[in-house]
Amino acid sequence: MTQLWNFSGGVHPAEHKQLSTARAIQVAGIPGQLVIPLQQHIGEPAEPVVAVGDYVLKGQKIADVIHGMGVPVHAPTSGVIESVGDHPVPHPSGMTDKCIVLKPDGKDEWCERYPISDYRKLDRDQVLGIIHSAGISGMGGAGFPTYIKLKPRRDRKVDTLILNGAECEPYITADDMTMRERADEVVSGLKIMAWILRPERCVIGIEDNKPEAAAALREATQGTKIEIAIVPTKYPSGGEKQLIQILTGMEVPSGGIPADIGVMCQNIGTAVAVSRAIFEGTPLIARIVTLTGEALEKPGNFDVLLGTSVDYLLEQAGLQPDRASRLVLGGPMMGYTLTTTAVPITKTSNCIIAATASELPAPPPEQACIRCGQCAEVCPMELLPQQLFWHAKATEFEKAEHLNLFDCIECGACSYVCPSAIPLVQYYRYAKGEIRVQRAEQLKADRARERFEARQERLEREQQEKDLRRKERAKAASEAQAKKKAEAEKAAANGEAVDERGAKSALVEQALARKKASTEAAQPAQQAQVDAPAEPVQEIPDIEALEKQFSQAQSKLETMQAMLEDAKTQQADNVGKLERAVAKNHDRVKRAEDALADARKTLAAQSETQSIE
Repeated sequence: MTQLWNFSGGVHPAEHKQLSTARAIQVAGIPGQLVIPLQQHIGEPAEPVVAVGDYVLKGQKIADVIHGMGVPVHAPTSGVIESVGDHPVPHPSGMTDKCIVLKPDGKDEWCERYPISDYRKLDRDQVLGIIHSAGISGMGGAGFPTYIKLKPRRDRKVDTLILNGAECEPYITADDMTMRERADEVVSGLKIMAWILRPERCVIGIEDNKPEAAAALREATQGTKIEIAIVPTKYPSGGEKQLIQILTGMEVPSGGIPADIGVMCQNIGTAVAVSRAIFEGTPLIARIVTLTGEALEKPGNFDVLLGTSVDYLLEQAGLQPDRASRLVLGGPMMGYTLTTTAVPITKTSNCIIAATASELPAPPPEQACIRCGQCAEVCPMELLPQQLFWHAKATEFEKAEHLNLFDCIECGACSYVCPSAIPLVQYYRYAKGEIRVQRAEQLKADRARERFEARQERLEREQQEKDLRRKERAKAASEAQAKKKAEAEKAAANGEAVDERGAKSALVEQALARKKASTEAAQPAQQAQVDAPAEPVQEIPDIEALEKQFSQAQSKLETMQAMLEDAKTQQADNVGKLERAVAKNHDRVKRAEDALADARKTLAAQSETQSIE
């Protein structure tokens, strides 16, 4: 016999489960319209992969999650996509969200499916890929994607796999009837998950108020090592952390997850969905929903296509509008009142209660806390509900978080026993929501600061690079200037011309020297030919000096042009001055070039004359 432990707190509300267990599971049928939300679980919303007017088959993928955590969405039946837009979705606030509206054609034609007869021949990652492609998420809580949950980190070895069949909340019997009528599928789905995880122990936990379900599972698990553990009826024994404590004696650490202590917990409906995805190739397009309450003529459990409206289901169960006082989605402890019947069934919807005024009376007005301490006695997480309430009401969220607010599972046990009718869970939900908003804003501010700091670093880096380039250009110009100055000093030391004015002076001096030498050489002949007419003495141009003058002028022009380009790049104030200097040097180069050309012509003419003579 399986050893059991107990958890602190808990309550024993009236069960009311007999209302919906008198009949077998009924098929709800195909409604005239299906509204399929693109986000039905924790994670990123799916993006449509179909367009308005497209014809789709049953089981065909109509939305997928490309990035982030999520699973795809499939068509529950064949038909035409009518629209994609905002519609009311199951939420305590009555909010709207993006949905795909499908108009069924009544044919219910399947797309091509690929069943696997022996999954053991595949790799585990391939089986996980099939589970992901089937769009399976947890069907008993917040709807965590199953393929992620079945692939824990390497440092978190799962030793115990628990299938949660406790279903402790009043009125809800969806899992109970599933275990009674589909025990083989429950066990086959558990075997697949156990083959993926390789735990040392597999156990199905069932409350002792479900003898028929326990008997069916015992028969289905014959010849296996799967344990059937019958746990005492106490709310909330079906809570993940509480069931783990009952079956293993271990507690999930504050802020942790079951995998931290080597345990994993899955839902009964999830096991059936995994079995069908592998052995039938069927994606998650329907689920069992309990319709109960004294305002229904035919309460029971229905096999419902996802996207079916609550209004359609209430009609199938025989709603008596004159008797219905409240419509609750979920159980009376953790569910919430519906503001409209137009909301659709999603992967996590498990119960609809149509209650009369006497069955679920309106809560009395909230009164002052009398500090009785009953809320602390029944809290299964051993928190301090009274202090959490005070801090939440005073918007002292940091203090509430310090008291482990996020360990609260929102079971509603504290609200159930409160003599002052204080809606404690609503205060806790409000505080959690505000803290999440503050965290999101802080994260947004941190990211904005990081972007700003990165931009400042980039600007500083670019400025440093500009300064470095400017220093390198200045250094190069300084070196060029020093080189030019050294060359000028060397030329001056050798008696050479260092600029255009010096070149002209040297040219004039050389011409005078040549004239003087030719005059002295020609004096005897001049004395002999005194009466002969004197011929004009033609000056011989110094080609070498002119070429040097031209080269120096051209070099100076190039230097000035380089300085002008740097000035333009830096947007300096002396750009105009440099432009005028460049123009002036350009004229000098032109004049030097013309003088050199004229000298060459003259020299050529003299050479020709001498050859004729």
